[in-house]
Amino acid sequence: MNELIKNVLQWGEEKEITGPNGKATLLTQLAKTQEELTETRDAAVIHSQHPFESTESDMAFIEIADGIGDQVVTLILAAELAGTTLEECLALAYAEIKGRTGKMVNGTFVKDAK
Repeated sequence: MNELIKNVLQWGEEKEITGPNGKATLLTQLAKTQEELTETRDAAVIHSQHPFESTESDMAFIEIADGIGDQVVTLILAAELAGTTLEECLALAYAEIKGRTGKMVNGTFVKDAK
């Protein structure tokens, strides 16, 4: 994983997204994350509508996996632009949720009120 993150960061510099010649901002990078999330959600909708039709479902599954990967790439670069790392962000998020309580409601985890 560390090698992949390093490769993504290098790619981001080469494409002038981040680094000394970087032209992206945190806001433009987060917009890219949103775009990738929407594409992934669209593929998930297709996958859920055709779970047993192998051709459409398989293509949607590949698009979902690729979309999740694309989102991770955009988040690695967003973290870089924000002056942090994906690992630091994940550690902060996990520290916040690890003791969280709640319940599942219609397929979604709903945290208890504080």
